[in-house]
Amino acid sequence: MNRRTKIAALAAAVLITAGAAGSAVASGDGRGGSREAAALTGTAKLYRPAGDDITFTFDAHLGAGDNRDPQAATGTFRFSHYKGAVGGYAVAKVDCLVTGGKVAVVTGVVTETDVDAFRNKRVGVSVHDDGRHDRLGYSWMTSEEFKELPPCMSSAPFEKVKAGSGDFTVLPWQPEYPAE
Repeated sequence: MNRRTKIAALAAAVLITAGAAGSAVASGDGRGGSREAAALTGTAKLYRPAGDDITFTFDAHLGAGDNRDPQAATGTFRFSHYKGAVGGYAVAKVDCLVTGGKVAVVTGVVTETDVDAFRNKRVGVSVHDDGRHDRLGYSWMTSEEFKELPPCMSSAPFEKVKAGSGDFTVLPWQPEYPAE
């Protein structure tokens, strides 16, 4: 076989393999099972005209086997807020994830932070994955002091995401209901 034929054959093999893998992922989890029950992933910066650097990053998942239990969600989310040299960050371990359409609510307990008020507290964040106009909300906006926040709770997504920074992906939850 000449060199051009080998290259064409290799390219065709790669395209066929990629197409098969894409079909498997689209129809399930790639292992013959069903897709995960819900997910929230991505990173965005909030829009603030004063120049604050506020970033949220999510990697939250609810496995297919846990479709009836949003509190079985796993993963982490991180947020930070800096203005110049002043600010802080927190990382939370996910303890609940609920999604519906392009909206997600995730809660977690802060496991790492440099802000004492967040340490070991449950916080909630909501995301509206609207493509070019994502929005975000968070539970600590509604109170100056932290009260015990229940799992799966946050405020409406009231903040605008900075143009060009949002890449949230919300996988809608499809709870299964018993037959009547």
